[in-house]
Amino acid sequence: MKTGFAVNHRARSKFVKRGLRSYFEYRDLGIRRATRGKVVAHVIRARPGKAPHGQWHRHDCDVQFVYVLKGWAVFEYEGVGRVTMKAGACFYQPPGIRHREIRHSQDLEMIEVVAPADFRTVSLEKPAARKSPARRSRG
Repeated sequence: MKTGFAVNHRARSKFVKRGLRSYFEYRDLGIRRATRGKVVAHVIRARPGKAPHGQWHRHDCDVQFVYVLKGWAVFEYEGVGRVTMKAGACFYQPPGIRHREIRHSQDLEMIEVVAPADFRTVSLEKPAARKSPARRSRG
């Protein structure tokens, strides 16, 4: 399958309020069309006055990469814990990892790249608390 060439200029692009999360706005970078659905790339920014829901979820995708352009965000990952991402940070989320966003700055902007472009997001329950190994008493 042949892919196309894509150029996306900020001055000619708009952020839209429809997307995966209601507390974000998305600006498509034209990669989905150029790759015929193999990859999606967009700029995500915080919507004024909207806060994340903190819903646990996972994505059925092969690759998910995020680069923080501006601001900060706090995420929580099963088996990892809470991670604060600030401007200049990038992160790769392994396929299917259970996670949630806890909070973000009002000026948050990120670039996200996901493959394939049409991926499924599954809402999940909070992960079970990990139990500490039982300690054996000496005696």
